[in-house]
Amino acid sequence: MSDYTIEHQPAQSRFVLLKDAKECVLDYSIRGTQIDFTHTYVPFGLRGQGLAEVLVEAGLSWAREQNYSLAASCWYVQKFL
Repeated sequence: MSDYTIEHQPAQSRFVLLKDAKECVLDYSIRGTQIDFTHTYVPFGLRGQGLAEVLVEAGLSWAREQNYSLAASCWYVQKFL
């Protein structure tokens, strides 16, 4: 799964994985020292390939490196906390 390139777009508060010219997205918001992962999206035709999990792992890894306290209002991300 590490074959995917994930782009962190801090100005848009999101991580993006591009596959087949389609964007898979992990959105977040930051308040002080807490990061809240708010939404994951994988286009219908790309679901079931583990792409959301790859995005979430990348986002959580980055957030931990930045020493943020982790929160998830997204039900999918909650499974990883």
